[in-house]
Amino acid sequence: MLMKDPNNTRNTAPRRGSPLWIYFVAVIVLGIATCATAFAGLTGDDLDALAGTPVFWILGCFIIFGELRPIITPGSTENNGATTSTTFSFAALLYAGLPIAAALQAVAVITCGIFRGRTPHRIAFNTAQYTLSLAAAQLVLALFGDLATPTDLWVPDGADLPAIALAGTVYFICNDLLVGSAVALHERVSLIKAVRFDLGYQVLVHLALLGLAPLMVIAMDRSAAFVPLIVLPFIAVYLNASVSVRREHQALHDGLTGLPNRKLLIVRTEEALAEARAAEKRDAEKRGPDKRGTDKRGTEKRGAGRLAPRAAFGPRLRKTADPPKHRAGLFLLDLDRFKEVNDTLGHPTGDRLLQLVAHRLTHSVRPGDLVARLGGDEFAVLLPSVRDEAAAREVAARLRAALSEPVRLDGMSFDLEGSVGIALFPDHAPDFELLLQRADVAMYNAKEARSGVEIYSARKDRNSPARLSMLGDLRRAIDRSELELFYQPKVSLRDGQLVGMEALLRWRHPDKGVLEPQAFLSVAEQTYLMRSITHHVVTAALAQAAAWWREDLTVQVAVNASGRDLFDTGLTETIEEGLLARGLPAAALQLEITERILMNEPAYASDTVGALADLGIPLSLDDFGTGYSSLVRLNRLPVEEVKIDSSFVGRLAESTEDAVIVRSIIDLVRTLGLRSVAEGVEDPATARMLREMGCDAAQGWHFGRPMDAETATAWLRSVYPGGRPPGTPVTSRSILTPPS
Repeated sequence: MLMKDPNNTRNTAPRRGSPLWIYFVAVIVLGIATCATAFAGLTGDDLDALAGTPVFWILGCFIIFGELRPIITPGSTENNGATTSTTFSFAALLYAGLPIAAALQAVAVITCGIFRGRTPHRIAFNTAQYTLSLAAAQLVLALFGDLATPTDLWVPDGADLPAIALAGTVYFICNDLLVGSAVALHERVSLIKAVRFDLGYQVLVHLALLGLAPLMVIAMDRSAAFVPLIVLPFIAVYLNASVSVRREHQALHDGLTGLPNRKLLIVRTEEALAEARAAEKRDAEKRGPDKRGTDKRGTEKRGAGRLAPRAAFGPRLRKTADPPKHRAGLFLLDLDRFKEVNDTLGHPTGDRLLQLVAHRLTHSVRPGDLVARLGGDEFAVLLPSVRDEAAAREVAARLRAALSEPVRLDGMSFDLEGSVGIALFPDHAPDFELLLQRADVAMYNAKEARSGVEIYSARKDRNSPARLSMLGDLRRAIDRSELELFYQPKVSLRDGQLVGMEALLRWRHPDKGVLEPQAFLSVAEQTYLMRSITHHVVTAALAQAAAWWREDLTVQVAVNASGRDLFDTGLTETIEEGLLARGLPAAALQLEITERILMNEPAYASDTVGALADLGIPLSLDDFGTGYSSLVRLNRLPVEEVKIDSSFVGRLAESTEDAVIVRSIIDLVRTLGLRSVAEGVEDPATARMLREMGCDAAQGWHFGRPMDAETATAWLRSVYPGGRPPGTPVTSRSILTPPS
């Protein structure tokens, strides 16, 4: 269960008259009474000894420091870290008795509470909690006859260790029960569950801290100068723990925004899902077996086994199971048109904007919800507990409302919008990976519908179980470098010279052999995985282009962009960084975008397309003729090339209608001042007809089949024997004759 820190219940006073309020009052009153009783036994000599003995002042300083600077280990916080004050306050109890220990601990708790801005009720409760725990330990020591006062100091020996061990055990049990009861009332869980939370860690920590107290007493009795020497190991442990916590924080949090990253999101989501499963199981056990159709003795009622008329059941006839009562939700949120900010105001301003977004999101969710940054401008929100879809939509609406507030940076004011996809456990997915994938599908649908918020719907998800299995294989394929680029030449029909090479993705599947994109990309395009695939393709294509350019084979490499890629504001940045890292000009890479994407999503696509065009990346309109481009819209697109779909080109020699369509497209493209390229040319007759129609270039098996990088390199060397001087156009030799 994701329980709140036992020492960090809400920093607001409990409602007056509530069980938690009554409990707080009872503990505080009992603590005050205990303190009063203890201090009533002090004499004037005791007070003089307290004021005149340096060791008590040294102890007080270390107790305060121990409260203010707990040892924080990975997985803990300042509120549940190991407070080293326990060692010193327990040592004070052994050495000088309850009044001194309780007074020093109270001063430390009050000082720490004021320093950290805690409310009076928390400070009072924590003070009473420690006082009662120390008093319980004092009672145990009294049973053994070991009572100390400031004027009658007690230094234990080996025979006193059992009494000290029992007193320490009672101190821990009392302290844990007092805090656990508060947590149980606050969280509305059983006392056993509250006490068992993090019990192993707490036992280990208190065993170490309380075990050092007798050594501290012996050191104090020898000389106050020995006390700092015992503190040195605490300082070393504190520093080492701080380094470990810093490293853990860096590993689990985003460096820019400070939000949890994907790794921590996975951990927290799995914890939330486990708690939801456990809660559902507990409810099922409480309901017990279904006793419908049996009497009180468990025997079957008359007619219980017969099928009742349909009208008697009504809508219940279709009901097979009760809906889940315990749900968790996962949101995926993507900022719309964030790239405009980066391009207009620069990356530093974009980073500040992301920090502002992170701040707004974290202040818009409910207590206990988790906001994480997955990368770029994509965020995730975990709802460990959510009632239903309506409640999830309410949270999503608050997130979008927070983002919609005008932003003012560098003297400019602009609006932000975000698309949110929602997936619920167990309604939509049983685990984190599938939950994230379906939240991603919902977010993609929200972008397409421009609705802002979408909840996952199986009707809008084209993924079948087999496709989901392939998605898992594809995710592993990226890690195992099973994705590979093949290259197919694009040839000028006017003079037979090479125009460029198109990079075609292939998957060398360990069981199914080489798979072409249509066998797997449709699965990935609806998921967050598409970004990883695109990044791999762009990186591999640029690396190969750089290798060719180093050999003076200055070939332009074309890569295909999916619809999801155009929603990715980081695509332009990935390409720009890749070109700079390899010293390539923008003309070394061409991006092919299908006509249907540009026509169906002009608003979203135009942002990325415009940014790519501004970068100088040549753009090609792929599969032309399959969409519904208008002449006006085509004229407005920043493309340099139009590729005629192979479905028209393949029937060119057989269909008069297709020939008319192809000729019309070629004439239209020429009129707009663009270059026409025919796809799927597989025979000399088709190539000849296209050349006669005035088509600029073509590609297909007639000119060269897709080749892996090694084969393509050898082929290019045969086309350009000896290479070419840098800057020479890629037009050194006719290759209208198919390569052997």
